[in-house]
Amino acid sequence: MKPLSAKSHLARELVKSLKGKSGYLAVQSIELACHQGVIHSDVTLKPWQFQPVSLDLRLGRKAYRIQSSFLPEKETVETKLKEVVLYDFDLRDGGILEKGAVYLIPLLEELDLPASIFGRTNPKSSTGRLDMFTRVIVDHGHRFDEIPAGYRGKMYLEIIPRSFPVRVSEGLSLNQLRLVQGDPGLTDRDLTRDYRKTPILFDSGGRPLSADRVKIDGGLYISVDLAGAAKNSIIAYKAKTNSSVIDLSKTRHYEPLDFWEPIRQQARDRLILEPESFYIMMSKEKICIWPHLLAEMVAYEPNSGELRTHYAGFFDPGFGWHGGRALKGQGTRAVMEVRPHDVPFMVEDGQTFCRLKFEKVIERPARVYGEKIQSHYHDQGLTLSKYFKGQGRKKSRA
Repeated sequence: MKPLSAKSHLARELVKSLKGKSGYLAVQSIELACHQGVIHSDVTLKPWQFQPVSLDLRLGRKAYRIQSSFLPEKETVETKLKEVVLYDFDLRDGGILEKGAVYLIPLLEELDLPASIFGRTNPKSSTGRLDMFTRVIVDHGHRFDEIPAGYRGKMYLEIIPRSFPVRVSEGLSLNQLRLVQGDPGLTDRDLTRDYRKTPILFDSGGRPLSADRVKIDGGLYISVDLAGAAKNSIIAYKAKTNSSVIDLSKTRHYEPLDFWEPIRQQARDRLILEPESFYIMMSKEKICIWPHLLAEMVAYEPNSGELRTHYAGFFDPGFGWHGGRALKGQGTRAVMEVRPHDVPFMVEDGQTFCRLKFEKVIERPARVYGEKIQSHYHDQGLTLSKYFKGQGRKKSRA
């Protein structure tokens, strides 16, 4: 599909419809942006790519094994790539990405953004839960996962599998693009006011936690569950160090125990995490992202210990929301991808573990996260990635 200029009449109509508004574009505006050439591809966009406030981006046909990660800054990505590339290989019939190696793959989608709209990207949940480190770079970019307003050109995905070798192919999606205009952020005062009307955190019984019982400071803090639902229940999974290749075209295919070590409830509800090991853990609170909001899990580490608490921490509008205005019965657990650094780190049940930063959507999405769009992790407990047997919905693309 030949791109239209973002300065064209069609694209001006998109800008006009968003004039004076701040926040993330909802799915109906993303569809319009694709129709108008703001997002375009030579390979036809598929319906499954469109999420409530994001577009799934697809891998292109060629992958590059590179010496190191980089940011292009004053150059194009292709110019910089020539300095670090080791070899390339074709993905049309699939290719294996080795554990610990760094790869760069051009994406099928390209951009022609209006001057008022910028982009942000993030790994998909299923990507993060495989301990795959992914981030987008663009020509002349000086930050990962951020696409400047008015950008016109290609996007490239850097991929570093950390725990498992994986097989990928052209057309698979590992990350998402969100489009933003203005300042989408919510102040703590706005978040507190909103929370009192529509509580976001719920206890295990689905009862809302009052605003007086939660911590709001640059976002909303949540804690880790190490008590489990019953004695001897599984409270975490730890990635095994040696395993076979995971083919990302196969969902609900692999035996979890071939790749993961279940960790059961410990004495005194505490757990010592081993350095540079990868864990899947779960929040103590249930979370409900009402349809007018979205949230991102941000790092909580500078003064709380040397660990990374997420790889894919984006929550769509509708995550954990079960419809209607009722307060009781809402919420779904958040799953956290955790990697300690340098030294063993002890965590205890109920310990503050991460922070949710909330932002606005320009308008309520025509489709929200949940059963109607077969979202994979809507009713999750301690859930592994969709590639393993017994993990969520069969038809999901999330």
